[in-house]
Order: sequence, then C-alpha cells, then structure tokens
Amino acid sequence: MLKPKKMDEIQKRLLMEIAGLHEVPEGAYNIRSNGKAIGRSSTANIDIESKDDGTGLDIRIKPGTKKESVHIPVVLTQSGLSEVVYNDFYVGEDADVVIVAGCGIDNCGTANSQHDGIHRFFVGKGARVKYVEKHYGSGDGTGKRILNPVTEVYMEENSSMEMEMVQIKGVDDTDRMTKAELAAGAALVVRERLMTHGEQRAISAYVVDLNGDGSSADVVSRSVARDDSYQKFDAKLVGSAACSGHTECDSIIMDNGRILAVPGLEANSVDAALVHEAAIGKIAGDQIIKLMTLGLSEAEAEEQIINGFLK
Repeated sequence: MLKPKKMDEIQKRLLMEIAGLHEVPEGAYNIRSNGKAIGRSSTANIDIESKDDGTGLDIRIKPGTKKESVHIPVVLTQSGLSEVVYNDFYVGEDADVVIVAGCGIDNCGTANSQHDGIHRFFVGKGARVKYVEKHYGSGDGTGKRILNPVTEVYMEENSSMEMEMVQIKGVDDTDRMTKAELAAGAALVVRERLMTHGEQRAISAYVVDLNGDGSSADVVSRSVARDDSYQKFDAKLVGSAACSGHTECDSIIMDNGRILAVPGLEANSVDAALVHEAAIGKIAGDQIIKLMTLGLSEAEAEEQIINGFLK
C-alpha cells in the first residue's frame, strides 16, 4: 500500500470531475498525479502492481469477485508534461466489478500537456464489468490539453462489459481508439458522450469483432460540436458468426462546427445481423421557443436542451 499524499485544491477538483471522488475511495485504487503514483491500495480480491518496466500497472481481479470497485484516475497540473501509460486488467471468471478511470488536465502554462493511456481488458468467462472513463480539461494557459486513449477489450464466452465514455469540457485534442474482440455469448455495450467547443478536435473510432455465436455489440455516441470544433465518429462492426451488432451516432451541430460520421459494417457470416444509424442536425427552433415561453433566454434554452441530450 502507498499511503495517499496530500493533494492541492486543483488536484482535488480534477479528481471530482473525472472520478466523482471527494476523498480517497474505498477498495482498490491507484491515483496518479504528474507522472507519479501518489496513492495506491489493493484488496484481498484485487491486486494492483506496477509493471516491471515501469510503464504502467497490472490489475488482477480474482475469479468470483463481486461488488468491488477499482479506481485508477490520472491528473496532470504540470504544463508541458507528456506521458504514455499502459494498464492491463485481468478480470477473473464470474467476477462482477466496476472500474473507474479517466484523466483530468489543468494547464495554466504555454506548453502542451498530454496523457496517452493504453488500457487492455482481458475479461474471463461469465465475468461482468462496468467501465467508466471520463476526460476533462481546464486551466487558462495557451498550452493545449491533449488526451489520446486507446482501449482494447478481449472478452471470453458469456462475459459482458458496459463502457461509459465521457468527454464534455476542456480537452483541446483527442484521438480515441477502441478495439474489442468478442467470443460466443459475449455482450458489449458502449455509451459515448462528447462535446467540443472553440477549435477543439475529437476523433473517436471503434472496431468491434463479433467472433462467436450469440455475441452482441451496441455502440451509441451522442455528441455536440460548437464554435469551430471538429468531430469524427468512425465505428466498424465485423460480424463473423451468428451475432448482432448496432452502432448509432446522434449529433447536434452548432455555430461553425463540423461533424463526420463514418459507418462501417462487415458481415462475414450469413447469420450476422448488423445495423448502423446516424443523425446530425441543429437544435430545432420550436424546442427553443417552447422553453423561452417558460421564461428562459435563448442561450439558457440551448444549454437546457444540450444538457438533456448529453445525459
């Protein structure tokens, strides 16, 4: 166990934004700040260890573990810091756990700050995982806040994983890549929420291989592009068995924003059922008028609609 070091107010605020933590969490956790672990704890069923080469963590969850959680948030408050971290999660058979990750960057300087997190999940037979990853940026510096997460998921028979991927504020540039391979009976659900503003850029790509009979994937993204920002949503489902897959991109475009939705469906089996949906549009004028009749200004009405859309 590494006893947590005292955090300043900025670090505490970032942890609250990305992990909902007011204090050190119960259960297993590793808190990383400015390139170093500042607190770590394992449990009887969940072990967190540094990799031998120092590049990241190995998190091992014993078979049958129930109702336990793992928190591995990262915060950066040092302008100009750039890091790459590799974390591997080994989830034992029939386990049922919640994993909370994410990164917050507060950049008040002129140099870019960047965190690239590569997470691999090896989900055992019958295991259930809920994974929450939130990204957040703040600070009044001219240096960018850059986050490039890579997520790889390898799911054994009859396992399930629910992924909540959220980026709502302050990240200037992000290239998000998610890959998944599903065995028979495995089920993957992804819910992405994304908002960009200013001149921010966000690329979000998914490749899901449905390799086993009865496997399924449901990948849904909701996003808002404001000001001069740019978004690209690229989702590909590959069905190579008697499987079912669905992807959906539902986006609101505002100001001079730009959005590109790229559907990709590849069926290698006559029994693969794959569907893609995409909708991009502006906020309907009658929605704004209706809220304005209730006493809201036009700007307040827009914010109310966006907040509800991204919930």
